[in-house]
Amino acid sequence: MESVDILIIGQGPAGLSSAIYTARAGMRTLILGCAPKVAGDYEIDNYFGFTETITGKELIERGKAQAAKFGADIRCDRVLGIHQDDAGAFVAKTEDKQIKAASIILATGVSRIRPGISNLADYEGKGVSYCVSCDGFFMRGKPVMVVGEGNFAANQALELLQYTPDVKVCSQGKELSISEEFLYRLEESNIPVLEGKIATLAGDNGLEKVHLESGEQIDAQGLFVAMGQASSSDFAYSLGLVRNGQFIETDRDQRTNVPGIFAAGDCVGRFLQISVAVGEGALAGRAAISHVKERRRTLLDKEAK
Repeated sequence: MESVDILIIGQGPAGLSSAIYTARAGMRTLILGCAPKVAGDYEIDNYFGFTETITGKELIERGKAQAAKFGADIRCDRVLGIHQDDAGAFVAKTEDKQIKAASIILATGVSRIRPGISNLADYEGKGVSYCVSCDGFFMRGKPVMVVGEGNFAANQALELLQYTPDVKVCSQGKELSISEEFLYRLEESNIPVLEGKIATLAGDNGLEKVHLESGEQIDAQGLFVAMGQASSSDFAYSLGLVRNGQFIETDRDQRTNVPGIFAAGDCVGRFLQISVAVGEGALAGRAAISHVKERRRTLLDKEAK
């Protein structure tokens, strides 16, 4: 298992700003994610210090180059889930490996994709969930379905096997983007992948069935939404972070309620501007550096005893 001091999830302005601070401080810094929404060809002309207009793509590329100059490792890799181990470190699972970190900075924005099911909200908390590690226990032995088209959905389906053998995946009519390895694991685990689209949900005292647009009805007492790739909201659910709606609650130093986890940028829901994200990233980076140093001192003290 690879180990780093600080793992930053998200390659937007907040994540890259954090990395500049943590890497300059000598922290082993890894940034995961792929091109953020801001890295497009649209023009930015209200960012401090740029009298000329700059594109989002160019600004992000400059940020990456600056973070890399100080030693940050930047990779296009998607994080599927995060958990905390018994020693207090954090373990992130990507599509092909696991990475241990003393601290995590979440900077992935708020790009949760809704599945387009007409009465989804009626069953949230009554069978509809966004977190397998939170609610999978309540689905023991029950038929469940994961709605999503990619590796995030496939990983959630495989995790549900801890609680029930009756698991299905529905792509919600989207083209599948599940890798060959995950498709093989789903097939090996007898988890079918349906490429239809759920129109509505049904059940009197909670979810009982999903109705597809084709007219087919499928038994499901749990529906786990995992569209696209995992977002800060998904990580917040699984890590037990305090949220305000879809946003993560932090203090003035970007600390969450879980020691060692920090959040910055759009996912904390303040003024959604690049300049604010950069500042929050700097604060999160500074706080993460302090956390890692304190953790090192604590571990050394334990060894000395």
